[in-house]
Amino acid sequence: MTITLSRAATSMNGPFPAIGAMTVDVEDYFQVQAFADIVPYESWGNFESRVEKNTEKILQLFSDAGIKGTFFTLGWIGERHPRLVRQIVAEGHELASHGYRHVRADLQTQAQFREDVSRTKRILEDTSGVGISGYRAATFSIGSRNSWAFDILDNVGYVYSSSTHPIKHDLYGEGTGARSAFSATRSGRLKEIPITTARLFGRNLPFAGGGYFRLLPYSVSRIAMRHVIRHDRRPVVFYLHPWELDYEQPRFANARIKSKLRHYMNLAATETRLKRLLREFSWTRMDQAFSDIIQKKLGV
Repeated sequence: MTITLSRAATSMNGPFPAIGAMTVDVEDYFQVQAFADIVPYESWGNFESRVEKNTEKILQLFSDAGIKGTFFTLGWIGERHPRLVRQIVAEGHELASHGYRHVRADLQTQAQFREDVSRTKRILEDTSGVGISGYRAATFSIGSRNSWAFDILDNVGYVYSSSTHPIKHDLYGEGTGARSAFSATRSGRLKEIPITTARLFGRNLPFAGGGYFRLLPYSVSRIAMRHVIRHDRRPVVFYLHPWELDYEQPRFANARIKSKLRHYMNLAATETRLKRLLREFSWTRMDQAFSDIIQKKLGV
């Protein structure tokens, strides 16, 4: 795959001269996997929603930096925040699916998964007026045990997925998984684009977003990104969540210690780090960063 070079300035203060894919998983603070055991789906309506305000903050940061991104959005949020969905599209970003209510793909039957991804695609397309080509599974939960999910995504009309993170993790990932984009179905139509990892010391090391971006020193993420761009010659796929810019979000005191650490650690630093990341690297939408392998569908 040939990496697309940007025309941005390449001085010490300008962006690093390669384009990466900037992605946002649009979900609220009470919908995350870390709290799934204490916040059941049936109770979601009881919590203050902060996703619209936090996503608008990201949209403003992207606008200030002059970049476009891809917003993997829950169908549940699309139903309740249609204005936000239309704003994402109106500002030139790519709208994509994150499933209906953040249920792990590997915890669904094939029938449940088909209904989930079909329903979400329909909601987002009807709300936004554009075709939905991309999908990201909750908690990167597609792997060798449920690779049938790729065939279903292909059958219901998705063009690409970004649902794998090839690392060893207690909740997801396979350390031996592919690090670069690949054809995920025998038809070759659906492409899987993994979250970016750095290959060091014989292992795939995470750095490109989420808790890793908050927990690791920014310099580590910066060095890893430059390494991948220079040596692997592929765009970096970065991800974040709107709640990661919300230090004042309500706290779940009854959550497990590990869940609290994963969710709350360094929230106050996210916005500053993100601004620096947007300034030091060049970013665009998934469908544009990987335009050489994604066959984009026409809008509805």
